[in-house]
Amino acid sequence: MLSFGAPSTTITASTAVTSRVSPTTYSLLPFTVSPLSDSQRSSNFCFQQLLSCSSRFNCYRNKATAEAAETMAGSIASASGSKQALISLSDKKDLDLLATGLQELGYTIVSTGGTASALEKAGISVRKVEELTNFPEMLDGRVKTLHPNVHGGILARRDQNHHMEALDKHNISTFELVVVNLYPFYEKVTSTNGVTFDDGIENIDIGGPTMIRAAAKNHKDVLVVVDTQDYPLVLQFLKSNKDDQQFRRKLAWKAFQHVASYDSAVSEWLWKQTEEDKFPPTFTIPLSLKSSLRYGENPHQKAAFYTDSSLSEFNGGGIATAIQHHGKEMSYNNYLDADAAWNCVCEFEKPTCVVVKHTNPCGVASRDDLIEAYRLAVKADPVSAFGGIVAFNKEVDEALARDIREFRSPTDGETRMFYEIVVAPSYSQKGLEILRGKSKTLRILEAKKNKSGKLSLRQVGGGWLAQDSDDLTPEEIKFDVVSKKVPEASELSDAKFAWLCVKHVKSNAIVIAKDNCMLGMGSGQPNRLESLRIALRKAGDEVKGAALASDAFFPFAWKDAVEEACESGIGVIAEPGGSIRDGDAIDCCNKYDVSLVLTGVRHFRH
Repeated sequence: MLSFGAPSTTITASTAVTSRVSPTTYSLLPFTVSPLSDSQRSSNFCFQQLLSCSSRFNCYRNKATAEAAETMAGSIASASGSKQALISLSDKKDLDLLATGLQELGYTIVSTGGTASALEKAGISVRKVEELTNFPEMLDGRVKTLHPNVHGGILARRDQNHHMEALDKHNISTFELVVVNLYPFYEKVTSTNGVTFDDGIENIDIGGPTMIRAAAKNHKDVLVVVDTQDYPLVLQFLKSNKDDQQFRRKLAWKAFQHVASYDSAVSEWLWKQTEEDKFPPTFTIPLSLKSSLRYGENPHQKAAFYTDSSLSEFNGGGIATAIQHHGKEMSYNNYLDADAAWNCVCEFEKPTCVVVKHTNPCGVASRDDLIEAYRLAVKADPVSAFGGIVAFNKEVDEALARDIREFRSPTDGETRMFYEIVVAPSYSQKGLEILRGKSKTLRILEAKKNKSGKLSLRQVGGGWLAQDSDDLTPEEIKFDVVSKKVPEASELSDAKFAWLCVKHVKSNAIVIAKDNCMLGMGSGQPNRLESLRIALRKAGDEVKGAALASDAFFPFAWKDAVEEACESGIGVIAEPGGSIRDGDAIDCCNKYDVSLVLTGVRHFRH
């Protein structure tokens, strides 16, 4: 750094640093010029001093020219027409392809540490960043590129004269291309081996995001690349020698989004290291586009599907990460229905089949024989099952696949059942082959069970609602018998089965079940009595001795839902309780000799 004072003060240079004065003249001033004393002001003495000073100046100037020639050749790269690319990568996929293409286009490649070594190993000429900064890497690699010679060359606006003059003054050359990806923080903190806090901290990239943000901000003059898949497009763009600002803006957007997603992972991880609260004051959810959809819930609505890249969703299972083996592309409503079916069937330990229509389970059955479970689930409501989603919690083998393909509707015994989606945790090779033959459009999904304890989010106008997922199982709650009649073991088992089903039915929800099989359900009615009547109608004569589960308490008992359920022949009722009229419900059940169990757990689903 040069320090310039008034004519009568000392002019110093702390180190031998070159300063660009004009395109052809450079000065190197590693010396001090002090004011002259009165005794030194004789003409002879002054003349000798000037000769001496002139001689020393010429010596230093010649030495500067010799010593700085190589350095200045790079510093004035932009002025001479040469172009520079800065490359610093953790993921070095296709690095040789990119670097070779850039060299063929006349780019000088500046690089850091491992990237520079990889380039040299590939036989590609590279200039190390420390040669540019005249400063070694330090602090265990924490400081490599945080230097004006790097960031000045990235951030300078080419259309601003004073920016370019500043570069000239400090001998800084411009970068036309910055290619950076970041330390694998996400992979590190989600590794199966685990990670210590200190190791996690060391994997937070600082220099990389800084270069990316700088280049993205100055994208009008600097191309920024963060995705290896963009290398071919970038090389094609550079070869065209066209100034497409839209292309530059798209890369800049991608760069900022890349850094934002990276920072969201760091923030999420740090919050988990410091607080037990599941609900931080602020948080960011990184979403990645998986597919553009034909339309949304209705044809006039545009739609797309995104996957959640949060750390909490790593290996979290669910429909978003399901593998589609066959069939038509998934639609907006397909995702909603498949998610509902999969979440429901994964609640059960025994081999189970769930049939869903418009996100409501219309048939559920558990049996040791999965084929029997499938047939019973369809039988619960064959009209609704037609065109629905079928989900299994065990592998679909050849025999089951054949039954799915050939099974006829219980309504007429002739119509072959049609489904939009089949979803299961796995398929045998033969089973998959048979299912593919059922229909060209049948979507066959292979999914992993949803991890428990996730945060559930739902959008409302201008905001989001966040809550714990409803993960409670029958084993985690107490079924408290409050009636005179104590349910038999089989009746209590049926009550637990119905209770597990009803949590997946839209409120107001009623489920009637017996022998681990749903017989009927009523959903989405503004009052519980109407939901009950729908469920009773679907269950028919099989309601005698069956279990009934309600997602919330009964506000009235006499001449209302509880009494109608008792009169229909229901054997046991399971509900949360909590109404000021719980006593009426108990008295009503006692009158009809029906068992009543209170769970203390509500299952609203809106």
